Amino acid sequence: MHYRLFEAADFPDLYAIEEVCFQHPYRFTRRYMRQLVVASNSVTWIAEEKLKMTGFAIVEWAEQAAGVIAYIATIEVLPGFRKLGVGAELLRRLEGSANAEGAVAIWLHVDLENAAAIRLYERLGYANSGRAENFYARNRPAAIYVKHLV
Repeated sequence: MHYRLFEAADFPDLYAIEEVCFQHPYRFTRRYMRQLVVASNSVTWIAEEKLKMTGFAIVEWAEQAAGVIAYIATIEVLPGFRKLGVGAELLRRLEGSANAEGAVAIWLHVDLENAAAIRLYERLGYANSGRAENFYARNRPAAIYVKHLV
């Protein structure tokens, strides 16, 4: 598996993965996704196998009173490439990018029904710090996970 930073020409393949991984109404719109990947305060990592995109992940950050705080907007891996360590490596890449921006913490929302993702986050040192009611469409709650960075 090869990992690299997003390039503008990647967008069609990236959004095709979004369409596989998330169904309406849980999917980001094309417009919002494009805003995320081009924002000056975000980084998008691409995973690819034999020049075929297999997954991607996006982290964004903002200066807050406690310092720079990073937020994982999404981590998405095509079904045929799950459980191969792609998500874990993308997560490590996001943490590296957040560290490079001086982030003191990184956090995310995860669907409470996504047990595989929750196991991954907990295995890599993320701690459950709360719950956001009605975060996802159709009133589904999200768990909030955070990891402090050094």
